[in-house]
Amino acid sequence: FDKYFLRMKAKINNSITTQYKVVFSKMLNDQSTLFGGVAMQWMDEVAYITAMRFTRKKMVTVSTDKIKFLKPVTSGEIVQLVGSVVKVGFAKITIQVEMFSEQLESEIKQKAIQGTFTFAAIDKNNKPIRI
Repeated sequence: FDKYFLRMKAKINNSITTQYKVVFSKMLNDQSTLFGGVAMQWMDEVAYITAMRFTRKKMVTVSTDKIKFLKPVTSGEIVQLVGSVVKVGFAKITIQVEMFSEQLESEIKQKAIQGTFTFAAIDKNNKPIRI
C-alpha cells in the first residue's frame, strides 16, 4: 500500500501543469476586467493538459464545478494558471485549477479564480474507458 501511495503521489506531482498568459484589452468585458468565458477556456485547457499528463489517455471534459471569481483581472496583468489532480476514480478524474494574477509593476500575486473540472478517459471511438 505504501508503494502505491508514493507512486500515486509522485504521479500527481509530475502532472501539475503551469501556464502563463498576458491579459490584453481585447479579452475584457464591459467592466474592463477579464471576460469570465476567456478565463474558463484557459482553465479548461490547463485542466485538460493536467488530466492527460496524469492518465496518458485521451480525455473529455465532463463537468465544471465551483468556479469562483475571487478578484477582478485587468488588462496588462500576467496570470498564472496551475492545474493539479485532486481525485482519481475508475473512469473520471477531477482537476483543480487556480488562476493567480500579477500586476507588472509589482511582484504581488493574488488568487483571482479557482474551479474544478472533471474529465473522463475515452477510446478511439469516443467511448468511456477505465483510467
